[in-house]
Amino acid sequence: MTELMKAVRLHEFGGPDVLVYEDAPRPAPASGEVLVRVHAASLNPPDLYLRHGYRALPPEWRPNATFPLILGTDVSGVVAAKGELVTQFSVGDEVYAMVRFPEDVMKGSGAYAEYVSVPESELAKKPLGIDHLQASGAPMSALTAWQFLVELGHDAPNPFQPFPHAPIPLEGKRVLINGAGGGVGHLAVQVAKWKGAIVTAVASGKHETLLRELGASQFIDYTKSSIEAVGKDFDLVMDSVGGPNIERFLRVIKPGGALFLVNPLGFSGQEEATKRGVIVSSTQVRSNGTQLAEIGSLLDDGTIRVVIDSTFPMAEAAAAHQRASQGSIQGKIVLRAA
Repeated sequence: MTELMKAVRLHEFGGPDVLVYEDAPRPAPASGEVLVRVHAASLNPPDLYLRHGYRALPPEWRPNATFPLILGTDVSGVVAAKGELVTQFSVGDEVYAMVRFPEDVMKGSGAYAEYVSVPESELAKKPLGIDHLQASGAPMSALTAWQFLVELGHDAPNPFQPFPHAPIPLEGKRVLINGAGGGVGHLAVQVAKWKGAIVTAVASGKHETLLRELGASQFIDYTKSSIEAVGKDFDLVMDSVGGPNIERFLRVIKPGGALFLVNPLGFSGQEEATKRGVIVSSTQVRSNGTQLAEIGSLLDDGTIRVVIDSTFPMAEAAAAHQRASQGSIQGKIVLRAA
């Protein structure tokens, strides 16, 4: 008989109420995979997009889902079993990972569950200095900051542009992080500071105290001042928000500087960027256990830290998604396994 586990599953696309906590088949690790007993999983924007059926995309790009499916990419837990050819991990090891992203972005990576099977190459040892809640909040957000600002770490084709994304040296550079209070943003502030940048954080006023603690030298409350009115001559702007009028950032970047877009969809300022001598670049974050191990050393010694906005039991994933839809999130929303 098939062994069962508890999981949060989708049987249809829709709002938070379509998330169902129920019995599901427990996965078995294939060759080169590790079965992780999940202690915590965190929410990321792709979870919300998939739950809703990626309705912001053109119809031909939307997922052709096979229901039921299990959402979630980011986990922290303990190795429960391993498949053949696994050499780096043993049963009982505490690990964390971003699971099969972007490969399974349109069908669910399976993290909202008691167990998830993870390719060995995507795993890293959980930092000893933090708990599973904090560790589960790190993978996608930290890897995004890392691959944009430190090292791309792969040679996969770039879905957003014909050239590979390339981080720039940050020592002594003036860097602005937009959306600095969110999951990617608060970690990007810390990574840029660690790399020697002078960081300006942009967020609503409720985040100012935290972001200054995390290393921002300057803070801009976008609800009170426009970035263009108070900032200029940045070497790099990293926008973790997206949306309309991304082109406005070009006006605060010095010639020869760069604009990094976590969500480049809708950007229409390439001609202006070329005239200003500004490089515009983006990339798709990808699972990478080696990079998570490097990030883990910084989490372990407190150089960077994951801020938790709120936690919910796994069974209350719908409430967690409802919290995510309210916005003004500080850090990450995390699901606790039973």
